[in-house]
Amino acid sequence: MPSAQGRLSIEEKFALCQQVFAEAQLPLIFRITPMSEPQTLDSWLEVRRLRVLEDTRVMVNGDLSIAHTLSAAAGHQPAAGADIPPSRRSSARCVARRCRNSRPSAQRLELSPVPFEGWVLRRSGESVVIACGQTAAEADMVGLYDVFTASDARNSGWARKLCAQLLRARTATWRSRGYLQVDASNLPARSVYRRLALTMPTLYHYRTDARQIE
Repeated sequence: MPSAQGRLSIEEKFALCQQVFAEAQLPLIFRITPMSEPQTLDSWLEVRRLRVLEDTRVMVNGDLSIAHTLSAAAGHQPAAGADIPPSRRSSARCVARRCRNSRPSAQRLELSPVPFEGWVLRRSGESVVIACGQTAAEADMVGLYDVFTASDARNSGWARKLCAQLLRARTATWRSRGYLQVDASNLPARSVYRRLALTMPTLYHYRTDARQIE
């Protein structure tokens, strides 16, 4: 954790970063958050034509005890099978494969020391996965990852049902806060999460030289 701004200029730091990434044969990528220093870093990189990647919103619920209450009060629950619980899966990659979702994210979870669980949601008596997701727990927090709804089951409340059930279940294991990350352009998903009392306290994005990742 940096404790001071350091003595080098931004130009010198940039040159050092270029050298380190070049030696590792990796594209130069900067993660920009509200805490990035100096505050002008984002605009400084923009002038140098480093383009934006993965504009992301981090949403947080600081009191999981009210997540399921708000979900039920908001209405628009699935008409059929509203009482079905999600099923646990031991493999994050299995869940990703079932829902054709982000395998790189699943691999990161499996390699992480943070305990995770994969979940799938099906209608009673059916084998087809309607929605899936993963949870990772640490201290008093639980994170939702890779929430996904099958294309023919979207706009029916299944994702919100799954998220509400997963958040509610975590309160029984002393997890009092929930969080997730969502693409800034995914407005339907952000609407779902807001109904679960998830607010947006922070955001981040990446900047990189487009020529290095083409």
